[in-house]
Formats: sequence, structure tokens, C-alpha cells
Amino acid sequence: MSAVSSRPSVPRSPGARTGLPWWAVALAVVSFVTLLIVMTAPSPAHAVSASQGLAPLLEFLARVVGIGA
Repeated sequence: MSAVSSRPSVPRSPGARTGLPWWAVALAVVSFVTLLIVMTAPSPAHAVSASQGLAPLLEFLARVVGIGA
């Protein structure tokens, strides 16, 4: 007993796109290259305390929102 495995033909509309847009391919390439560069060029890690890294950001956000002085 064999089954018929044919797909019904569906008429395509004239404006239907089947490929990826150029920016989707470019985004994938840029992401891959960026990750490759990060993995292949190790740099020494420097620890930053939370007060040094977070405080200026919070002060800036407070000034932007208008909460702080």
C-alpha cells in the first residue's frame, strides 16, 4: 500500500516574495563577524565595581528624567 505524496498547487500572487530582504542577510553577516572578532581577540578583563560603573549611569538617567539636581 503506497501513499500519494503530492502537494496541491497553490497559485502564487504576482507580488509574493520568496527571498530574504538584503538587510536580513547583512544583519546575520555583521552579527557573525562581530561574534567571531570577540571570540578570537581576547582582551584582559578588568573588574569594575558597581559604584564606578552604575553610579554615573544612574545620575545621567536622573538628570534626563528630571528627578535629580
